[in-house]
Amino acid sequence: MKLIQRKKKDVNTDKAKNVIGNDSKFAIVEGYKIARTNLVFSLTAMESNCVAVTSWSKGEGKSTATVNLAISFAKMGKRILLIDTDLRRPNLHNLLKLRNESGVSDIIAQFGDFEEAVHRDVIPCLDVLTSGAIPPNPSELLASPYFAELVKKAKAEYDYVIMDTPPLGVVADTLLLKEFVGGYVLVVREKVTTHGDIERALQSVRLADSKVLGFLKVGCEMRGKGYKKLGYNGYGYYYKY
Repeated sequence: MKLIQRKKKDVNTDKAKNVIGNDSKFAIVEGYKIARTNLVFSLTAMESNCVAVTSWSKGEGKSTATVNLAISFAKMGKRILLIDTDLRRPNLHNLLKLRNESGVSDIIAQFGDFEEAVHRDVIPCLDVLTSGAIPPNPSELLASPYFAELVKKAKAEYDYVIMDTPPLGVVADTLLLKEFVGGYVLVVREKVTTHGDIERALQSVRLADSKVLGFLKVGCEMRGKGYKKLGYNGYGYYYKY
């Protein structure tokens, strides 16, 4: 049992190392700045201040990319709320080393209070709302009027709201959020995400009558000077679909 717990801890630590900070490589930070700039324009065009970040499968780096995108937004000096809406497999509290005592599921079930559950100034301008306790009925909670009220409050209080959502190919929970967001950012990992995965993800979002605002490609390899000059890097380059 001790060996299993140690292994889990090491995995979380490795993921946390990928969260950008003051010592992160310049190319990585710039890659997320490019993503941020394009996403700001896309959200403005959609007249929304809320976006959902997703992927097709688990293990593609979605949650880490979401955290890094939120950090990049906070660096603009805007008030940002990062919400973990993956109520089945929460990740944000591990990545940011936060407690997960009360969060989204607790607020919706009226076991917690928004003001008390939000982690304030995790970094300057960035607040985080973790997922909370894992519920037996996550889809029903996300479709409830209580969740709608939570999002309405968040969108009114913050300049931007960024949601980390479940993978599209695993559960349908992500598409329940379409009414609250300007669109979706799809995280794809080089040599992992297939063209078929991308097509299935796009089709799922279209059938839900929503939009993919762009892709965030992670795990890229440097392939020559040309790529470096254009801003490609190991963690992401955002481009509009």
